[in-house]
Amino acid sequence: MGTPEFAVPCLETLVQNNFNIVGIITAPDKPQGRGQKIVYSPVKACALQHNLRILQPVNLKSPDFLEELKSLQADLQVVVAFRMLPEVVWNMPPLGTFNLHASLLPQYRGAAPINWAIINGEKETGVTTFFLRHDIDTGSVIFQEKETIREDDNAGSLYERLMHKGAALVLKTVQAIQSGKYPTIPQPEGIDIKHAPKIFKETCEIRWDQPGEQIRNFVRGLSPYPAAWTTIGGKPFKIFKTSVVEKNETAKQPGEFISDNKNYLYFKTKDGWISIEEMQPEGKKRMTIQEFFRGNKLNHT
Repeated sequence: MGTPEFAVPCLETLVQNNFNIVGIITAPDKPQGRGQKIVYSPVKACALQHNLRILQPVNLKSPDFLEELKSLQADLQVVVAFRMLPEVVWNMPPLGTFNLHASLLPQYRGAAPINWAIINGEKETGVTTFFLRHDIDTGSVIFQEKETIREDDNAGSLYERLMHKGAALVLKTVQAIQSGKYPTIPQPEGIDIKHAPKIFKETCEIRWDQPGEQIRNFVRGLSPYPAAWTTIGGKPFKIFKTSVVEKNETAKQPGEFISDNKNYLYFKTKDGWISIEEMQPEGKKRMTIQEFFRGNKLNHT
């Protein structure tokens, strides 16, 4: 059970290791873009390549879907980046249902664990497989693998590594469950747990009254998608890459900027300055600050 690109290497790995995949459950097809062309989920596209049976329920509690799911007679269900399952679904197979989550549970339960780990300045994250139960991301842990968050990582680069590390962990988990020898470790409660709620456009606006390093982490945690943003001269700009710079200029307030309209754009933060290195004006493509200044000028605040 899965939908986006993140789930595809897991499916590919199980196919390559000759597991009998009796069915794929993925999101319904939906129209996209200006032409409203029907687009398959990445998981469906992969399943079609391997001639696998595909189910695309709108309602996971519908009697027709439940009947069809039951008829597959799956021993085990594997969930990677799907949606919340009702108990009647996750409780169906005799060996249970496990999920792959892109954090070291119990930390960063929720929809956006990769983004929040970077936004919060973490130095380490990872992937976890765990059995599903009622409360989201709280079931017993089977396996975990750690991954270092590099100084120059953004959400995109970390996503790539965790996607492949996750596929290897899913394979290890399925093989362990098949053998009948696998750990089930209850997640600790009562500790200080950081959460990873869904991210919305309005929460992606940069707050310049924060420290520079915090802003840099915020930008890379949202890059390349959905992207941090700020307004310059009343217009919105997506910001993809920044760096903290040393500068003695002290007359400016947080959110004000200085620029030579050629090579640099520095914004004042709570404790110093941040250099904007890559951004995207509304309706234009993503570009370096030097590319932007070849055709644009900014008035100083």
